[in-house]
Amino acid sequence: MDTSATHQRLTDRKRAAIIGAAIEEFLAAGYDATSMDRIAARADVSKRTVYNHFPSKDALFAAILHQLWDASRTGSLPAYRGDAPLRGQLLELLARKLRLLNDASFIALARVAIAAAIHSPERARDMVERFGEREEDVTVWIRAAAAAGRLAAPDPAFASFQLLGAIKASAFWPQVTMGQPPLDEAAQKRVAESAADMFLAYYERKQDDGGKDENGC
Repeated sequence: MDTSATHQRLTDRKRAAIIGAAIEEFLAAGYDATSMDRIAARADVSKRTVYNHFPSKDALFAAILHQLWDASRTGSLPAYRGDAPLRGQLLELLARKLRLLNDASFIALARVAIAAAIHSPERARDMVERFGEREEDVTVWIRAAAAAGRLAAPDPAFASFQLLGAIKASAFWPQVTMGQPPLDEAAQKRVAESAADMFLAYYERKQDDGGKDENGC
């Protein structure tokens, strides 16, 4: 029997239990009111075990933020394709975003990060900046479509902000701030289609605007 592998699995389980307990405590009591003692009790481990994994509450919170960051890494979004209809590409892109926003673990972690950012902005500033970078792929897609003459979007970053805001209004903020349940597949489809249609109604260059039609011609 590989005792080292067994020990590592036990260590990993304890670390996961500590992070899970910390998330629950931060959500229930807030960052400042949460103690390492309370986290240890909820995780059913000793306080010493908690400190063996995380030397401080700040270090534990940083680990939670990094877990949130890792959860957001769903792989690169589909690149812009000049030979495909814009609406289909947008729906594919938004479906990927909605799958992440519909993940219960991601929502729980987001609640912790947002609550901490409100009380101590410096604590979560780096994570907020990194999330901005994570959403840059949408901006890249919009910039490419605009460069091809198919979108009239002089400010791709702002257009991306509008597009993502349209889906987060239904699929992120109600869940984070009011505890509403995740959207089912039908609701996700409706949100994606509505956001894509509104976006294209405003930004898409029609054929008589000097751009290309939906067939890229």
